[in-house]
Amino acid sequence: MKTMTCKQLGGACDETFTAATFEEMAELSKNHGMAMFQQQDADHLKVMADMKALMEKPGAMEEWFAQKRKEFEDQPDD
Repeated sequence: MKTMTCKQLGGACDETFTAATFEEMAELSKNHGMAMFQQQDADHLKVMADMKALMEKPGAMEEWFAQKRKEFEDQPDD
């Protein structure tokens, strides 16, 4: 199991997530992001807008995910 924060995963806060795989971590982060969107949290909405702009650049999202996957893999096990 590994633990990362919302900020480490590209988000806006220090909430932590613990998962065994990067895919599980990404799902936890996504669910958190959806909750923050529903709450209209300003800090998270800004990060989401930045992410949307990133998705418009060819290959940028794949590169971003590869970097986050590496950061996950580099995290020490809990």
